Amino acid sequence: MISKNSIDLVFETARVEEVLGDFVQLKKSGSNFKGLSPFTDERSPSFMVSPVKQIWKDFSSGKGGNVVAFLMEHEHFTYPEAIKYLAKKYNIEIEETEQTDEQKQLLDERESMYLVSEFASTYFQNTMLKTDQGKAIGLSYFKERGFTDETIKEFGLGYCLDEWDAFTSEAIRKGYKMDYLEKTGLTIVKGEKQFDRFKGRVMFPIQSMSGRVLGFGGRILTNDKKAAKYLNSPESDIYHKSKVLYGIYHAKQYIAKEDNCYLVEGYTDVIQFHQSGIKNTVSSSGTALTSEQIRLINRLTKNITVLFDGDAAGMRAAIRGIDLILEQGMNVKVVVFPEGEDPDSFAKKNSQSELEEYLEENSKDFIEFKASLLYQDAKNDPVKRANLIHDMVSSIAKIPNQIQQEVYIQECSRIMDISEEVLFSTLTQMMAKEGKTAPQNKGKTKTLEVVKESTSPQTKVDELFELERKIISLLLLYGTVEEEFEDLVWKENAQGELVLEPELQKAKVFEKIFLDLQEDEVAFTNELFKELYSLVINKLNEEGKLTLETFVNELDSKLSGEVTTILMEEEQYILHDWERMDIMVKQKDASIARLVNETILALRRFLITRKIDELSKEIKEAEPSEDGASSSLEDIVDYLSLKKILSNKLNRVM
Repeated sequence: MISKNSIDLVFETARVEEVLGDFVQLKKSGSNFKGLSPFTDERSPSFMVSPVKQIWKDFSSGKGGNVVAFLMEHEHFTYPEAIKYLAKKYNIEIEETEQTDEQKQLLDERESMYLVSEFASTYFQNTMLKTDQGKAIGLSYFKERGFTDETIKEFGLGYCLDEWDAFTSEAIRKGYKMDYLEKTGLTIVKGEKQFDRFKGRVMFPIQSMSGRVLGFGGRILTNDKKAAKYLNSPESDIYHKSKVLYGIYHAKQYIAKEDNCYLVEGYTDVIQFHQSGIKNTVSSSGTALTSEQIRLINRLTKNITVLFDGDAAGMRAAIRGIDLILEQGMNVKVVVFPEGEDPDSFAKKNSQSELEEYLEENSKDFIEFKASLLYQDAKNDPVKRANLIHDMVSSIAKIPNQIQQEVYIQECSRIMDISEEVLFSTLTQMMAKEGKTAPQNKGKTKTLEVVKESTSPQTKVDELFELERKIISLLLLYGTVEEEFEDLVWKENAQGELVLEPELQKAKVFEKIFLDLQEDEVAFTNELFKELYSLVINKLNEEGKLTLETFVNELDSKLSGEVTTILMEEEQYILHDWERMDIMVKQKDASIARLVNETILALRRFLITRKIDELSKEIKEAEPSEDGASSSLEDIVDYLSLKKILSNKLNRVM
């Protein structure tokens, strides 16, 4: 585990504008920076970075947070990966907290295996680009595939010399231990002999989502019938082929941005698509698709488009993968390329626009694809046709969403020309066996109803939510500011009557809010604001100050997202430059004391109004003879009197 000192040092050193500037083109805008959203397609900048507060906010997608939150959102890093990325960028040495000897050994082993894999990747690249054999065999092969120098470099493609132990000998000479060379599968050890696993193959590094090299795929270029055409690294502590997707590191941003992932079969399919401009493409690397791989995509999008070549046998085998995708609650579409073509060859022969057009025009829903694939064999055979229908309903049963199930049942009924009732009955039976509930078949509507057109009412504002949020905003922005607050208190005048008179008191904003809410015994109703209020008040009471960038870094993603939104609200005014358009926006700090008083009085009045409504409801529901009714009526009179006083105070403040 990374030590707290290391994490604190990373946050102190990292500058949000510098880190985000590596991913977004930022322009100075007053004391802030602005740019185009990296999460949505837009023409006007809605992405704001505040160097003073060390936070960012994307007003188009609603996302925001600190520098680590950006890396987790944009690069899909885990929290430790984001910290390590920043540490590397700023040359900060990471300290690990005390661990058991067993934990240390395991971490040391894994890290050593990563280092060996990184070395191997660099070695294979250099071998291909700087040796005669590498250029003549490896580089010429990739050039024949149509890959550019830029693409070869981006994917780290390389070559392993056709010699028994060229790589192993070099690794040992560089100080890497044989134990880790063997554990990563780069070197095969037999007795006292050792030789390179990927001898004479072109190399495809397989990277994690964060870009670390986990293993390799190697393709042989000779016609040796005894050797496998493609060879992958064996399973190890760092490489589990069922949990890895080839190309995910290069595709992740594009998958999230396009909200769709193209799934292909081989390494070259991914690379050729990427080079052609379809960069949201990954591959299961020749293995059967697994649930872990699907969940990896699910972190980025709910939509998968599976791409097949014209091989019918291969497509039938791949249908099992589609059912797995459906089980994960994802949306599946399928594209089949013309006979004799695969994604690699088709992309190579067509321009980006032609490729995009083909994918769009030939994208079929999975149910339509399944029917078209199997229907030809089954249409003249009732038994085969029944089995096909049963198979299609079986796929629909995998879908966790009942609305989607019902829509697909209707589509299946249309395609296969069979009644919805029969399909619903079959679906219900299938799901009952698994202890699941199927959607109910409501049948077809027999009569047409004339629906009266209604004007849509305005969205009702949640006043309590806004007031609680306003209090959090005041605490964050002005909690430690000392102001002179005017309050109206009851005093006896010369005639002995009780009247409201103004009284000035100096206090810090957080003290005023805390004491007023304590006096009224007001508790927050929104769980998020309740937690934030407690954290902020405790921090201010204990330390007397609140350093916003440090405070945001201590929060979890949900709380930091809400705090960032609150802090950046005024930045949005700057972003849109409303004053230049003669739209005057009142800045919050124009009259802090007044704003605090106004907010607290408005909250009190709201709560009293709600109490009056509750008591009125009790009176309506009570029996006329009940004593409680008259008691509630007296309470209402008292509350109405109090509400009138508060309204007067609020009008005076405003």
